[in-house]
Amino acid sequence: MTIGTSLFVVAVGAILKYAVTREKIEGVNIDTAGVILMIVGVVGLILGLFMLTRDRPRGEVPPPPP
Repeated sequence: MTIGTSLFVVAVGAILKYAVTREKIEGVNIDTAGVILMIVGVVGLILGLFMLTRDRPRGEVPPPPP
């Protein structure tokens, strides 16, 4: 999951949790779905940032472009 996708998922979860006034839709609790989406988005954001900042092997020079 990319950083942008993670932020989008967190935003959708926050909208479902705090902005939607309906409690349930056919057996689905909107507040719970919003919290789950926010948690998944935050975990994806943490993993995305970790993958972005992890150490890369040093000393290797990339080949020049053709």
